[in-house]
Amino acid sequence: MTTFFDFLTVACFVSIAIAFFQFTGREISTLLRLLLSGLAFAVANQIGNAGWTLAAIALVAAGAVYAAMVIRRANGQTS
Repeated sequence: MTTFFDFLTVACFVSIAIAFFQFTGREISTLLRLLLSGLAFAVANQIGNAGWTLAAIALVAAGAVYAAMVIRRANGQTS
C-alpha cells in the first residue's frame, strides 16, 4: 500500500465489513449486495492509481452511498 487510493479503498472496504457484522442480520443477500460496493472500490483503486483522480473519487463516493443504502435497508430503515 503506497498510494492515497490504496489506503482510501482499503479503509472503505474495512468499513463495509464492520458495518455488515455490526448492523445487519448477516444475510447472504446483504453480503452479495455489498459485494458490488467492494467491486466499485477495487475499480476506483485501479483507476485512481492510473491518474484518473476525479473518476476514482466519484466511484468511491458512489460505492459508499450504495453500501449505506444496503445497510439501512438490511436494518429495516427506509428513510
